Amino acid sequence: MASSNSAVPAVSPVPTVSLPDTLTDIPAASSRTYAILEQALAGRKLEYQDGVALIEAPDEDVPAIMAAAAFLRDKHKGRVITYSRKVFIPLTNLCRDKCGYCTFAKAPRDPAAKTLTPDEVLAIARAGKALGCKEALFSLGERPEEMHQLARDHLRKLGYPSTIAYLKDMCELVLKETGLLPHANPGIMTPEELDSLWEVNASMGIMLESTSERLMEKGQAHYGCPGKAPGLRLQTMRDAGDRKIAFTTGILIGIGETRAERVDSLLAIRDVYESHGNIQEVIIQNFRVKPDIRFRHRDEPTLDDMLRTLSVGRLLLGGEMNLQAPPNLTPDDYGTYLGAGINDYGGISPVTRDHINPERAWPLIDELSETCTQRGFVLRERMALYPEYLKPELGYVRAGIAPIIENLADAQGLVSEKATWHKF
Repeated sequence: MASSNSAVPAVSPVPTVSLPDTLTDIPAASSRTYAILEQALAGRKLEYQDGVALIEAPDEDVPAIMAAAAFLRDKHKGRVITYSRKVFIPLTNLCRDKCGYCTFAKAPRDPAAKTLTPDEVLAIARAGKALGCKEALFSLGERPEEMHQLARDHLRKLGYPSTIAYLKDMCELVLKETGLLPHANPGIMTPEELDSLWEVNASMGIMLESTSERLMEKGQAHYGCPGKAPGLRLQTMRDAGDRKIAFTTGILIGIGETRAERVDSLLAIRDVYESHGNIQEVIIQNFRVKPDIRFRHRDEPTLDDMLRTLSVGRLLLGGEMNLQAPPNLTPDDYGTYLGAGINDYGGISPVTRDHINPERAWPLIDELSETCTQRGFVLRERMALYPEYLKPELGYVRAGIAPIIENLADAQGLVSEKATWHKF
């Protein structure tokens, strides 16, 4: 393990944090903070009041909180940081929701409003495969046909009754024609819709974003967004767990929530994981201002705020959870996330932009790898399913994707450098 030589560089006002080799390397902190950290590192599950105390701790306690989170990550995950080489397929940018921070969804009157045709979907997937992608992430608006005649017109021309039905066939098309592993993010889903997507997705996802019902009030981030009701999103995760569908979820910070509400959101995710076991990854994502959104005049979260939330997220969720933060949303400072307990940088595409944050270019994979190496870590490519979910007896690997995963995986369940990708 690295010692003081792998310290994360300080970015004012963020403190310099040395990654600890032992518990005795955890920096000093106030008695209350230190007592909570001792309990977390001794294996006790932290509760709401503990999380709030940590996320609202004095600035001088942040180095200790970060170091404890990094220690917990190292204990369970080692110094391997993962990412997924993927292609993003924006199936439709029409959506029934009107989030205050979203630039992806387009109004029907916007010339950019679009639903991809099967040929366009396949062209994107094939371009991704040609550059070594293993995952096809389907990003799309939620149930746009419930709100927009244009969406209904698109579906009618394509011959489908719903966006979910069209998504199912496009996942199947990409899987069969390219071997890319689909990962769909269509929003809330009924049990029947989950059943329809079950066989043609390696994994799926829905961002919880926040458990705060307050954010659905007028003027708040989720006003006019029926699909952002926290209870419905959590129920989708639970229904997916009943079907052994590995799920990605997470929170979005800086959209009007309090720090205490972030803790509540992370604990809600933990509850689903503990009861259903299918939450394979938690993303903590920072809001970024864009000129064409309702929240264009809001303040963005600071780097310090992001590091606090990541560290507390690791301590609340435990060492086994895969904790991710997207590097393109903090392009100059994403290396500091390694000092806050993350073990994954998410999807990186050599083909397509981040359609949710189009102004934020992906870092080059070589650059990402060098950032990790400089801090004492090794960057490895993973699949849409994390290694923990590949054991056949767990039931998460579908028959249709099993041969692809078997071909790609090494003994650790990560992408093998010897994988004969050209077979598919």
